[in-house]
Amino acid sequence: MKYDQLDSSIYHHNRQRFVKKMAPNSIAIFPANPIFPKNGDGAYTYKANSDVVWLSGVVQEKTMVILYPDNPDHTAREVLVLLQPNDLLEKWVGHKLRKDEGTAISGIKNVQWLEGIDAMLQVMMHNADTVYLNTNENDRLDTELYRTDLYFVHDVMKRYPLHKYERAARIIKELRAVKTKEEIAVVQHAVDITHKAFDRVLRFVKPGVMEYEIEAEITHEFLRNRATGHAYDCIIASGDRARVLHYIDNREECKSGELLLMDFGAEYANYNADLTRTIPVSGKFTKRQKEGYNACLAVHNYGKKILKPGITFPDYVNKINEEMEKQLLNIGLLSKADIKNQDPANPAYRKYFYHGVSHHLGLDVHDVGTRTEEIKEGMLFTIEPGIYIEEEQMGIRIENNIWITKNGNIDLFKGIPITAEEIEAAMKQRK
Repeated sequence: MKYDQLDSSIYHHNRQRFVKKMAPNSIAIFPANPIFPKNGDGAYTYKANSDVVWLSGVVQEKTMVILYPDNPDHTAREVLVLLQPNDLLEKWVGHKLRKDEGTAISGIKNVQWLEGIDAMLQVMMHNADTVYLNTNENDRLDTELYRTDLYFVHDVMKRYPLHKYERAARIIKELRAVKTKEEIAVVQHAVDITHKAFDRVLRFVKPGVMEYEIEAEITHEFLRNRATGHAYDCIIASGDRARVLHYIDNREECKSGELLLMDFGAEYANYNADLTRTIPVSGKFTKRQKEGYNACLAVHNYGKKILKPGITFPDYVNKINEEMEKQLLNIGLLSKADIKNQDPANPAYRKYFYHGVSHHLGLDVHDVGTRTEEIKEGMLFTIEPGIYIEEEQMGIRIENNIWITKNGNIDLFKGIPITAEEIEAAMKQRK
């Protein structure tokens, strides 16, 4: 890992939060993601299971976390399972964790090798009444391919058919949505690295630069600051390409007079930042560009004003949409007649703002959490309104990361240029 190892107390605390939600005499089993094959004998870069990371901090294939707080064997109330290292394996793929290293990362004292875990797990299962098994329950999960998490679920239920089974994901979703101060400190580090990358590209962007060159500048700044890499595929979209929400080709020239939409974030210690800014390639907004940018910024700032404990997520989204409608009216994109005659199922503002305004953020960029209930203290959200104007070949989006406090919120990107004037001033320092 490129990043500094986090204090194991962050994971110990997370495990204790989960254990408090478990039924009496129950066991919870969390297997890691497998390595996914590419073509031939190649494999994709390993991406750890976020729940396993949240519970242990371990980023290694074939890892498992087992929690059994009522285990009669007090030494095995939490167990970390690791792949046993061997000389041949390490000659090919490098170092694998030893037991003491697993303990140092996770704080779990009982570490077992995967090859010998079946006997220990069998005793636990025979003693336990209820079993929590984990699955991916993200509402937007693509279920076209058969899910690897279900292989493990089906195997355990087949071997032990008479137990009572519960969904660990329901608890995980509730707990991971509320970030601890220690977790936010890690996110803030990812934000700070992202800030450095944005400052760098503000001084780099000029007419004639290629989108992929900007991506390279961002990547360089991320890696030199010990980020794992990009939190997600980097979006560098100049001109009309900015209207494509997930444009990742990043292959065209940035031309004079265009706006450049950049959506990127660093991943540090498995936690993610998520920033979007829209800047003028030439270093100065035109009058119309600034008009659209300021309308988008007004919606963004309104979102920060109302995003606090007590409001439900649907009410928050509805209020944002009302503010967007108001701003689009102000800059002449909508008329009063458009609004009066609109189809409630397809409101007029959707022509120019056609995506959600916020999502949970954390170990996953689109992190687990409710989209229907009240917003709670400790949750971490993005706020990312956008205005996309096909007839003017213009796309604008502005995004910051907001941590919910007892009476309001904290903007983790505070201090990063966001107004049109701040961006123009920073771009004057270009190379």
